[in-house]
Amino acid sequence: MQRYFSEEKINNQLVLNEDDIYHIKTVMRMKDNDEIIVVYKKIAYLCCLENVKENIKINIKKELEKVNYNTPIVNLIIPILKEQKMDLILQKATELGISSITPIITNRSIIKLKPSDYDKKMTRWKKIVKEASEQSHRIDIPDILDIKEIKDLDKIDGNKYVCSTREKSKNIKLVMKNVEICDRINVVIGPEGGLTEKEEEMLNKQGFLSITLGNRILRVETVPLFILSVINYEFME
Repeated sequence: MQRYFSEEKINNQLVLNEDDIYHIKTVMRMKDNDEIIVVYKKIAYLCCLENVKENIKINIKKELEKVNYNTPIVNLIIPILKEQKMDLILQKATELGISSITPIITNRSIIKLKPSDYDKKMTRWKKIVKEASEQSHRIDIPDILDIKEIKDLDKIDGNKYVCSTREKSKNIKLVMKNVEICDRINVVIGPEGGLTEKEEEMLNKQGFLSITLGNRILRVETVPLFILSVINYEFME
């Protein structure tokens, strides 16, 4: 069943944005009395469509049972990458339960965004995580936080880690054993070519613990999927 997110509820009806309405009418070709699921304020509702061809109405039929996920809050801190790789990370990280994503600028980042491009990129990224949240039946959408530089990361709260090719002993398996469900996990991932030694040292001074993901050198787009899979496995009921 198709799932959408709403930001407005009026009496017993939920309001969708124009893109979602277009999807219902033109892509899915839904009809009156067809049912969809709409999430509003992290609550999923079974809804029935009315007057689809004209002024569409999304009527609430009932509130659906809540699903609790016992995993920590995870903030993924990633460099700005080429569009295809960035899109993949945003989509798959959302499916795997990421809470928020913080794009950062690093010395070895291939993509150098101009400030004038930020809004356009943010709009694209938010659309990707919204659609991935709908597809994976989440009741929330990950936050895409403002683009930051490494020097700005000292203000972040919670457990802080940086993926390192230099660290050999502190592996992610050992680190996850000391994490509680209520904890917030922040993980920094470097760009193609990795973080510079100076960048990693700066992060260490800000409280980020260098950890290793093992002996293999992974592609930058593989790292988030590996980390989130480990976290999901560790806290799976």
